[in-house]
Amino acid sequence: MIRGLNHITFATRDLAGSFAFYTGVLGARPLARWDGGAYLLLGDIWLCLSLDPASSPPDTSYTHLAFDVDAADFAAMRQKLQDAGAREWKTNRSEGASVYFLDPDGHRLELHEGNWQSRLDHYRQKPPPGMVFYDITDISETPASPAIPVPPPRTEK
Repeated sequence: MIRGLNHITFATRDLAGSFAFYTGVLGARPLARWDGGAYLLLGDIWLCLSLDPASSPPDTSYTHLAFDVDAADFAAMRQKLQDAGAREWKTNRSEGASVYFLDPDGHRLELHEGNWQSRLDHYRQKPPPGMVFYDITDISETPASPAIPVPPPRTEK
């Protein structure tokens, strides 16, 4: 069973530039750096930057990673992004303060103040068409979707 997110790896065409952006602008703590990459911590998220000069630009869909930011830090973090010249790729239209921005390699990222509980509280007040809410009494013991039975793990014979 999946316990959580282990790490995130971003391919980068410019390791020095990405390292400076994640440590200097987003406040990541460096763990290790070598010629082909770096390990950083963003809060408790393990982030790997992997040098790949031939990597193509990332997907341009809505797919993105959102980082949690305390409400007291949100304005200062947004200003750091603006001061660093980070390009915004979307205007926030959802609950909670958010800024959607690109890293130096074009990966789509978001800083968000709020969590899944505040998002669901918002949608309970104004649900979009077709939204269904599930009863989650203990998140640690709840399958991914209570509406679909979860089969037992397969065993090899």
